[in-house]
Amino acid sequence: MSIELPAINAIVARLANPEVNLAAYGGVVFPIALTIEAPVIMLLAAATALSRDWRSYQRLKKITLIMGGFLGGVHLLVAVTPLYDFVVNVLLGAPPEVLEPGRMGLLFLTPWTVGIAYRRFQQGTMIRFGHSKMVGETTVIRLITTAIMLTIGITLRTIPGAWLAGMTQGLSVTMEAIYAGLRIRKIRPKIKAAPDAEKPLTLKRFIAFYSPLAITSSLWLLWLPLISGAVSRMPDPLESLAIWSVVTGLLFMFRTPGVAYNEAVVALLEEPCAFPILKRFAQIISLGTVTLATIVVITPVSPWWFSVVANLPPGMVTTARMTLAFGIPLTVLSVYISLFQGMIVNKEKTGPVAEAVVIFLLSLGGILAVGVSTEVFKGVYVAVVAFTLAHLAQGVWLMLRSKKERQSLVNCY
Repeated sequence: MSIELPAINAIVARLANPEVNLAAYGGVVFPIALTIEAPVIMLLAAATALSRDWRSYQRLKKITLIMGGFLGGVHLLVAVTPLYDFVVNVLLGAPPEVLEPGRMGLLFLTPWTVGIAYRRFQQGTMIRFGHSKMVGETTVIRLITTAIMLTIGITLRTIPGAWLAGMTQGLSVTMEAIYAGLRIRKIRPKIKAAPDAEKPLTLKRFIAFYSPLAITSSLWLLWLPLISGAVSRMPDPLESLAIWSVVTGLLFMFRTPGVAYNEAVVALLEEPCAFPILKRFAQIISLGTVTLATIVVITPVSPWWFSVVANLPPGMVTTARMTLAFGIPLTVLSVYISLFQGMIVNKEKTGPVAEAVVIFLLSLGGILAVGVSTEVFKGVYVAVVAFTLAHLAQGVWLMLRSKKERQSLVNCY
């Protein structure tokens, strides 16, 4: 799935007005869409932890559709009313060139929230019942749809880049959700045969479990508009927003093993003697991802990627390479944040997760505020340093708050 955004950026960079459209999508459309979608992000972890029997599955499905439908309506409302102008001009302070391309990109992305909610719920259930390979299958459907849409876009060359990006992700997520709904039918007999959970999933229990997670994801995804708004108020805003869109897409590819590790930890901690193995695996994937990212930065791979694949102008390549270098620690931090967070979620103690995100946002906001007030460095440099240090603060907090869970799991008999 992490391939999707770099692929979209690569095609947008080859269409008309690439700098404006990259900035519009990466600096306006995507941050707004993800902020609205935030409350459903943790449905994957929730379904993994709570979808233990048929009754729980049915209740979670109903809750998912209600949440997704409501937030999808909010997305559409922002896209077609003056709320959009207020958010982009006043809150984000984005360059005026990106206003209209971003508006249509956001409109085309309307199916995003409902699709994400439904497929994350179904994927969590797949993981819970031991069919994680199905998750990969749904992603293949998404990538096939993305490839078809991008091929059409680069062939016609008449669709503005931000519009094409919104269409592509909106349709690809929709197809992914539809396939997930069809694929889950194979394991319905297994879900129905599962014994009733010791604690029935009531609405009260779900709210108590999920509210901190929803607040957490909503707060956490505020980094997107927060960074966009700050970068727009620092030197070279249009260039920085365009580079930020490209670099974050590449960084997400390196961070993917760590991001995906959260649900694996939640599901597998219940296995005998799981913690020592999970801890050792965290060390392995941390070493692997940081080594790969470092190799990309220090070799000709990164200049090739930014100039040939991402099609950035020559003047932006050096800046993009330096930005990527500052983000290398994120590959390790993502793994250990998922490890500590997964341990906490597994015990249904989700409060510390929300606390860690507050620490993350305070750290991020403080560093960005310094960058805006001093106006010494390019916005994209301040953004990546703030993003990295904020993740470090979040990881340290989760490590401290998961101490009891680690102590209870460290010994294996």
